[in-house]
Amino acid sequence: MKTVTFTTLALVAFAANSVLCRLALGAEAIDPASFSTVRLASGAAVLWLMAAARKQNPTQTHRSGWISPILLFGYAVPFSFSYTSLSAGTGALILFGAVQITMILSALRSGEKPHPLEWSGLLVAVAGLVYLVSPGLKAPSPVSSVLMVMAGVSWGLYSIRGRGTTSPLADTTHNFVFAVPAAVVINGVMHSQFRLTTPGMILAVISGGIASGMGYVIWYAALTGLSAMRAATVQLAVPVLAAAGGVLFLSEMISLRLLVSSIVILGGVGLALMGRQRTSLMKTDGKIGPGALRPMDGGQE
Repeated sequence: MKTVTFTTLALVAFAANSVLCRLALGAEAIDPASFSTVRLASGAAVLWLMAAARKQNPTQTHRSGWISPILLFGYAVPFSFSYTSLSAGTGALILFGAVQITMILSALRSGEKPHPLEWSGLLVAVAGLVYLVSPGLKAPSPVSSVLMVMAGVSWGLYSIRGRGTTSPLADTTHNFVFAVPAAVVINGVMHSQFRLTTPGMILAVISGGIASGMGYVIWYAALTGLSAMRAATVQLAVPVLAAAGGVLFLSEMISLRLLVSSIVILGGVGLALMGRQRTSLMKTDGKIGPGALRPMDGGQE
């Protein structure tokens, strides 16, 4: 239940980030570079206070070193720039499609053996993603799509590294604190596009301090109970949440392309989870079968 609760909260936070980013950038209340900087800085500030309250020092060198902060930066900045022309739901679909592919390839490399249904689910989900970005009416911007794919790959690798954490708060604080300087540099490079309003600042702070900062701590905690394959799969539920948020808060229309893609991708998620469940049951059966009980029959521990 702990893993399920943490995972659900994290997925809601991920969807909230898509809606908040699109809400700020779509209304031109802030420029993408400034949104990224404020988001990371506010997340670092909130997490620093939380870590200080628990007497944890985020300036110490954690297991993540510089790699995780770089991956966090590699996700946050392209994420913001891509949402200048993508809808909340479409951006989330591309993002988490790339996340799933990245994490599944990593799972295979580490020796995980997916059930055939998991492979089927992957193929179905990828088919939905291909349909979404294929040329045609209302297809998303190619440049924005590439940026979102870059963000997805970075987030996938960031999540993989988080599976080994023993201190979600300390590690996430460390990652945010050391990602801020790079975001400030990008903000300086893109100074000609600088645009900052009070609503834009507020949205970026909420995205950074709550949806990102706290949300990513919860995600790191959830990852301790998820395999790489399952962690990749469950995140594909985010696009549907983000699309629903876009309809509720951004007055976005649900196009036929987005609707069909969402149904196909969610179907792939369902197949993959069914395959994972069957794999887990097979492993359990192996542990409690006659062979596992035989040593006890002989009086041995």
